[in-house]
Amino acid sequence: MTNHQKRLSVPNSWPVERKEETFTVKADAGPHGEKGVPLLIVLRDVLGYVDSRKEARYALNNDAVLVNGDAIADEARPIGMFDILAFPARDEYFRVFPGEGGRLALTPIDEESAASRLGKITDKRQVSGGDFQLSLHDGSTIQLADADEYSAGDSLVIDNEDKEIVAHFDYEEGALVTAVDGQHAGEIGEVDEILVTPGSGRNAVTVSTDDGSFETVEEYVVTIDENFVGDDDE
Repeated sequence: MTNHQKRLSVPNSWPVERKEETFTVKADAGPHGEKGVPLLIVLRDVLGYVDSRKEARYALNNDAVLVNGDAIADEARPIGMFDILAFPARDEYFRVFPGEGGRLALTPIDEESAASRLGKITDKRQVSGGDFQLSLHDGSTIQLADADEYSAGDSLVIDNEDKEIVAHFDYEEGALVTAVDGQHAGEIGEVDEILVTPGSGRNAVTVSTDDGSFETVEEYVVTIDENFVGDDDE
């Protein structure tokens, strides 16, 4: 197995320049699937906090970097949409958010906002024992005795310390959403209409924005609330 990944073949969401060098670091298995960006790329290429893998390992070994409230020791740990990166010694906090062209970007937030993360429910199923399991967009799961109020497409706010649900946003007409993929990635607006496609086709959604409207597949939108939008102004 190699620790390198050719830059020309990385996913479009990775914030790297493809023609500057031949290789970049390869992400380990973990959250966010193939779209997950190795933490080293975030530390070195996006933030400029380290110059090398060795420097990154030193910082991580000193618990200087928290992801979703947990100290991370692996510089190749995948980072993806809505993860919270915290640098307590610097008093700096970021949320991973889609930037121009769907590339992952970092939005500065305050310490209070960094105490929880957003997760989109991608699946809901009953498991052995009678409990229900909610699967989130990053591959993590939550198990509940009662999940009647939750549906696939809804969003949850998860406390980073105790991993409990602290807020729930329904995916429905009138909901505030942000596009996280496709040509409208990063745009924010309200759901005008959810267009259900018969058969195996993907459902679509029309979203009204301050500048007009757009249509995309519903897998590309995530329900948020006004407090989430306000983080951009921190």
